[in-house]
Formats: sequence, structure tokens, C-alpha cells
Amino acid sequence: MKQPTAPFDPFPAYRWPRLWLRGLKRFGASAALLSASLCALPTHAGHQLEEPLVDSVRSALQAAISNATPPEPVFVDTASRLAYLRWLTATSEKLARRMPNVTLRHEFLQTVWYESKRAGLDVAMVLGLIQVESGFRKHVISHAGARGYMQIMPFWTRVIGDGDASKLFHMQTNLRFGNVILRHYLDIEKGDLFMALGRYNGSRGRATYPNAVLAAQRYWEFDDPGAPAAPATPGIATAESAAKVSAPAGQTEAQADQATPST
Repeated sequence: MKQPTAPFDPFPAYRWPRLWLRGLKRFGASAALLSASLCALPTHAGHQLEEPLVDSVRSALQAAISNATPPEPVFVDTASRLAYLRWLTATSEKLARRMPNVTLRHEFLQTVWYESKRAGLDVAMVLGLIQVESGFRKHVISHAGARGYMQIMPFWTRVIGDGDASKLFHMQTNLRFGNVILRHYLDIEKGDLFMALGRYNGSRGRATYPNAVLAAQRYWEFDDPGAPAAPATPGIATAESAAKVSAPAGQTEAQADQATPST
């Protein structure tokens, strides 16, 4: 008479220790990946606050955003073009560690230059803001939901765009929104950059974020060796302006990063 056989056990007892160790390794790898992802979050989570806009302002912002002009610099003379190329070369070298692909890096810098000039903003300041907001990472999302290089809150696509928040990961779109929004805040604050930067970050009136951006700005400033010498003009620093910005000029990138407070 044939003896009954035990049902097939795919996980016999002698395999349990091996399976347990394998699962532990997989869990450890997943935990390490999660930890790395959390560490990759931007130092400052951009969190612009949604505020009511009068129709004229809304229309002006919509027009500024919808202009599809490609970011191609136009120069009035050869000297201006050569100055731009010197800036591009020097700034590209500074950015190489964070953005190794030279083609992508040049396209990014050309777009930053174009959009900041278009909005009437200082290019080095905009680069400092991007460093603080996203660390030059294109697809980063903050805990508040802000997206991309300049950490744009999705509600802006509904207020002055076409409602498609996914477009905020497109380089030119993100930089266009960021510069237009910062220009808007600067106009609201009547030219006070300190207050405009605070409003951009949702921390209006507090010094931490503006100081971080302005400290990072110093690393991205470009002293053009080919520019004609200009006569020095004396300037007067007020106690208020000195208190707002305490970082020394001529910082290295590492010093600028250290000046950026963590959240």
C-alpha cells in the first residue's frame, strides 16, 4: 500500500534563517534608499502663500507667463555678447560640480540669464535663490508641494497658468514662473528685496531665508575681467541693511552652503 506523502512546503524550516536574512537585507537597502531620498530634500522648502490678485495684476502675470519667446539672448553690440560669453564660461565652471552635463548646464544658465534679465532681476541673486531652494535639482518636491528649480507652488499654475502643475518640472517654465513671481513680490514690496525674498519663501519679515539667498548670491557674482574700468562711487551702508546681510563677499560655494541654515 502506497504511503501518503506530506504536502509540498515551499518554505521548509531549514530555509527560514536564510529567508529571514534575505528579507533583512532587502529592508536595509530600502531603508537606506528612503534615507537618501529624505536627505535630498531642498534645504529650504519654498512655500509661497496664495493671495488674492486684482484683475489687472492677474492679467499682467498671465501675459508674462504665456509669452512663449524662446530664451535666446539678444545683444545690441559685440561687446555685450562677449561679456555674456565670459559670464557663461566662468559661471559654468562654478556649476560643474552640481550639474556635470555641459550641454544641460549651458542651457540652464542661458535660460536663467534670459529669464532674470527679462524680469529685471540680478542673475547672481536668482542663482543664489535656486541654490537655497532646490540645490539645482530639477525634479525636487518640498514637503509643502513646491516644485522644481525655483520651488514653485502648484496653485500658481491655476492662478496665472493653464492649471497643469506638471509643467513646473519643465526647465524654462519653472524659471519663468519663479522670476515672474519674484518680480511680482518685489513690486508689492516697493523694491525691498529683503521683504520680497521673505514673501517668496512664505517667511516675510524673518531674516533667515533672505540672508541665506543673499549669502549664496555672493558665490555667483561675476567680476568681468574684460569689462572697462569704471570710476568708483562711494556708497553708504545703513545699520539696517548691514544687519540684514551679514555674509562676507567673495565666498566659496562651500561657505555659501554652510551659510544656508537647515530646516
